Parts: sequence; structure tokens; C-alpha cells
Amino acid sequence: MRQKAHGGNLAWAAALAGCPADAIVDFSASISPLGPPDSVIAAIASQLGNIQHYPDPDYAELKIALGRFHQLSPEWILPGNGSAELLTLLGRELAQLTATFLLTPAFGDYYRTLAAYNAKVLEFPVNLRADQEFSNQLSVISDQLFTVRSNDDSPHNPISEYGLLLNNPHNPTGKLFLRNDILPYLKDFALVVVDEAFMDFLPPEQEQSLIRLVQRHKNLVILRSLTKFYSLPGLRLGYAIAHPELLAKWQSWRDPWPVNTLAQAAAIAALEDTEFQKLTWKWLPEARNQLFQGLSSIDGLQPLHGAVNYLLVKSQYSTSELQTKLLQQHQILIRDCQSFKELGDSYFRVAVRTEFDNQRLIAALASVIS
Repeated sequence: MRQKAHGGNLAWAAALAGCPADAIVDFSASISPLGPPDSVIAAIASQLGNIQHYPDPDYAELKIALGRFHQLSPEWILPGNGSAELLTLLGRELAQLTATFLLTPAFGDYYRTLAAYNAKVLEFPVNLRADQEFSNQLSVISDQLFTVRSNDDSPHNPISEYGLLLNNPHNPTGKLFLRNDILPYLKDFALVVVDEAFMDFLPPEQEQSLIRLVQRHKNLVILRSLTKFYSLPGLRLGYAIAHPELLAKWQSWRDPWPVNTLAQAAAIAALEDTEFQKLTWKWLPEARNQLFQGLSSIDGLQPLHGAVNYLLVKSQYSTSELQTKLLQQHQILIRDCQSFKELGDSYFRVAVRTEFDNQRLIAALASVIS
């Protein structure tokens, strides 16, 4: 069995470690260790009797709940079978443009969906130096915009034929773009897609979401996920926020009933659980700092400061070898970064987990490195 590009492949990890899957401590998937919330489990249980019926194909109750949560009319929201399904629809949309600008390293699923429709990709690497101010990373896009305009003599705006695909916070670095750094590009690109899968890990006073601007920019699409923050990856639930005309077109492209009854009930309960949200915002900064300090204390490891629930770590040692030793000797799974071609065998990524788990990882890394 081969390792998949995504984290969280416990079947592969258990086979390599020679133990049951539930014995693995999973740092490879950036899922909150605090959930799922009790309110969500209760909501799922309450709907078990309804799995004998088809789900609501219009997700009316779910869209109302999401609209209330984001202060939007429901027609601006399209739920999906995880944000991966919505990315596939986006790939078809972006393939109709001249090319898509992509900051790298980039989430692997972006390449999957763009390749599926033969979309052209223009890649721009970010600077991963720890002392580099991340808000300046978008300057590589500005430089390319200037080059395209300079080389085009036609009267139209050549950039109006291009798309821009970003994730904020950035995956795999965990860095946060400021809202005002992204705004200028809305006038330059035919379609701007901002994947905010991890934005909900930031409290309201710190988050940099562009959701409140969607109604003013017809070319803006926001992707969100409910699976990371609420620990629900097995239910597969995400949603897009965009102009109703665009979402209606996507709805006509896809299979019926992509969002199942239990996922809809779980999402509605999660959105209403303000206590769980506050608990997460209180827990994360201290837990992340504890993990950062512990990793920094190990010779040969250099974690990058991040804004959300995972850390990217530069390593002097082969990270694929570290991954294997951690599994076989300690039943711990970290995310190697070989699927990110810019990172290769020199970086790994770890989720922020409980204090006990974080300490266990730090001790295990120190042991296998020594």
C-alpha cells in the first residue's frame, strides 16, 4: 500500500507501523483534536432515522444556517461534498481562462482539479525563509501582472483573461495574507478564488476573510470547510460563497444529492455551537506555541511561525526517514512534504494537537534524531 498525497492515511500508516489504525497518533492531518463537538454528535444521532430518505437536494435548511452565520442571503452559498468537490467545479471554470496564477508550494488538490480540465497553470514560488515577511509574497504576482501588460499591445486588458487561486491561510506554511493585500487583485483577474479552509481557526478580531466582499465583486469566490475546525473529515462538508449566477451554473454541472442528511445536520449544529468555537480559539495559540517551542529545541529542526493549527518544519534530516522511524518506533504519523515539489524531503508538516500528544511527538522526534 502506497502513501497518498494527502495526510490522514491511517490505513497506510498502520500497515507500515504494524499496529491497528486506532493506535496511530495522527499529526499528518490538520484536524482539531477538540472535536467533534457533543452538539454535532447529538445532531447526527437525531437524524439516523432519516437516512432511509433522500436528502434535501436544495439544502434549504443548511443554506439558511450558513447564511445566518455569514450574514448572507442563502442563494450566495453552495454546500458541497467537502471543498474538494467544489474545487473540481472550479477547475472546469478556471480552464476556460487563459491561465491560472498559483502561489507555490500549493495544496495538491489544486493541481488535480486544474489538470482534470487541462487548465494552464502559471506558478510563482513564495520565499520560505523564516525572516521573510509573508504579506510581501504576493508581490511576485504584481511583477508578473506588469510583465503581461508590458508584452501585450492589444487595447483590452490581458489580465482579464486570467484566474488567481490562493489559499488563506496558506497551506502548507500556515502563513496569513492580510485582506488588504488581496483586494487589489480583484480588479485585475477574471476570477479570484480564495480557499479559506482554515480561516475559522482565527478568532473574529484576527481573521482576514473576504466573505463580506463577495456581494461587491462578481469575480470573487470563497471556499470554506467545516471538517477541520469541527473534526468532521469523514462526513465531507464544505461550501462555496459566490455570485448566485455562478453557483447556479455549478449546481447544473454536478450529480444530485452531494451533501448527505447526516452532514447537513452536523453542519447546522456546528455553526450554532459558539461555546466550541470560543474553546478552540482559546486553546489553539498556547498549544501551537508549545509545539513550536518544542520543535525549535531539537537540533536540525526549524519550524515556521504559523497562524492556524499546523506548523511547517524545515529539517536537516530526511523527512521520509523520520516519518518511517516515528511510525515504526512510536506509532506517530507526520506529514512528509514530498508531494509539494518545492519542499521535497527537507520539510514536514504537523498538526497542533493536545498538550500530551504534542509532548509525545517532541520526545519521539528527539529520540529518533539522536
